[in-house]
Amino acid sequence: MEALTPREIVQELDKYIVGQDKAKRAVAIALRNRWRRQQLSPELRDEVAPKNIIMIGPTGVGKTEIARRLAALARSPFLKIEASKFTEVGYVGRDVESMIRDLTELAKNMVQQEALEQVRTRAAELAEERLLDLLLPPPPTTPQLEGGLVLDELGQQHYQRTREKFRTYLREAKLDDRFVEIEVQDRNLPMIEVISGSGMEEMDINIRDMLGNIFPQRKKRRKAKVPEALSILLQEESQKLIDIDNVVKEAVRRVEQSGIIFLDEIDKIAGRERGAGPDVSREGVQRDLLPIVEGSTVNTKYGMVKTDHILFIAAGAFHVSKPSDLIPEMQGRFPIRVELYALGKEDFVRILREPQNALLKQYKALLATEGVELVFTDEAIDELASIAERVNLQTENIGARRLYTILERLLDDISFTAPDAAGRRVVIDRQYVSERLEDIVKSEDLSHYIL
Repeated sequence: MEALTPREIVQELDKYIVGQDKAKRAVAIALRNRWRRQQLSPELRDEVAPKNIIMIGPTGVGKTEIARRLAALARSPFLKIEASKFTEVGYVGRDVESMIRDLTELAKNMVQQEALEQVRTRAAELAEERLLDLLLPPPPTTPQLEGGLVLDELGQQHYQRTREKFRTYLREAKLDDRFVEIEVQDRNLPMIEVISGSGMEEMDINIRDMLGNIFPQRKKRRKAKVPEALSILLQEESQKLIDIDNVVKEAVRRVEQSGIIFLDEIDKIAGRERGAGPDVSREGVQRDLLPIVEGSTVNTKYGMVKTDHILFIAAGAFHVSKPSDLIPEMQGRFPIRVELYALGKEDFVRILREPQNALLKQYKALLATEGVELVFTDEAIDELASIAERVNLQTENIGARRLYTILERLLDDISFTAPDAAGRRVVIDRQYVSERLEDIVKSEDLSHYIL
C-alpha cells in the first residue's frame, strides 16, 4: 500500500473525508516521500528527514481523521496523543518519551497479530489434535509397568476410526456442550503497587515482567466447554509457532521507518511565558518535545528506538495563539503548514451522504438490526445540514461533530421504540426534522444545552 501515488492516496482519503483538499495533498506527498526515501541509496537515505506537518483548523473539520486514515493506508504504527498531556521535566505527569514507548508497543502488537494470522492454519490443526487427545486420550504406545498391554494393529485402527468420528463431530459443533479439563498458565503474580511519576510509566509493567521470569511458570487445571478450550489451545499453539524476537525486531524497524505520531492540541503549548514561577512552562514542554521531533534515541522495553524518521503531524485550532508562537526550533521542524477551513452547509450535506462510513448509513444499519427501515428524504438531509450550520454559528463551532448531536436528538424516539416496531418503515422528511428540532434551534438558551 505504501507504493500508492499521491493522487491515489487522495482518492482513498476522499472515501472517508469530505473536502480539505490542501491537507489531503500535503499528507499524500509526505507519505509518498517515505516511499521515495526507501528507494535511495543507504548513504543518502539516512540524510532525508521527514517533512512534518502542522494542520491549522477548528475542531471537527477532519484533522484527526485524515491522519488516522493515512496511517491505515500505509499500514503504519499510528499514535494519537494530546500535547497538553505532557509536562516539563521535573513535574509529575507524562514524560514526552512515553509516546515513543506507546508507539513501539502498538507496533509490536500489530506485527504480532500479522504473525499470528500467518500461522493460524497450522496452529488450528495442532489445537484440534490437542483437543482430540483430551476428548479421546490416545492408547499407550509402550507396555505399562503394571502389566498393561499395547493395542494391537486392529485396536489401533479402531481407535483411529473413533478419533476421526470425534473430529467430524467437533467440526460439526456436535460437541460444543461437552466440558474438557485443560491446563492453563496461572498468571496471578504478587500484588505490587508503584507510585507513578514522571518517567516511571513503565516501571509497573517492567516489574511484573521481571517477576514473571523469576517465579516458576505455574499451571492450573480448569474445566471449559469445547469451543472455549479450542480457542485457548489455538492461542497457545499460535504463540509457540511465532518467533517473538523477530516480531520485536520488525516492530522497532516499522516504528523507526514508518511510524506516525499525531500531536493534537499543539496550540495549547504554543505560548511563550515572560515571567518566572512554579507553574509548568508551556515553552518547557516544547523544549522537551524538540529532541524527539528532531531525532533522538529513546529507551523502550523492546530496545533502543530512533525517532529520526518518524513522521509527526501536529494539529491545533490556534484560536488564541498562532504557529509563530512556537519556539523557533519547533517551527523549523514543522516545515509544512496547511489550513483546514470551517465546514458549511454543503459540506454537511456531503458528510451525511457520501463517505463510506457516512452517519446516515450508520444509523440505517443500526436500526436495521431491529427490523426498522429508516429512509431520509433529500429535503430532510438539506434541513439537517442547515440546522447544523445555524447551531454552529449561534453557539460553539464544533464542525461535523454537531451532526452527531443533532441526529441523536432527531432519532431519540425512534431508537427508543425500535425493539417494539420490527418491520416498520420510517420516513424522515423535512416536516419531521422541523417538528423535532426547530423549537430547540429557535431557543438559543436551550440549544446551548441540548445541541
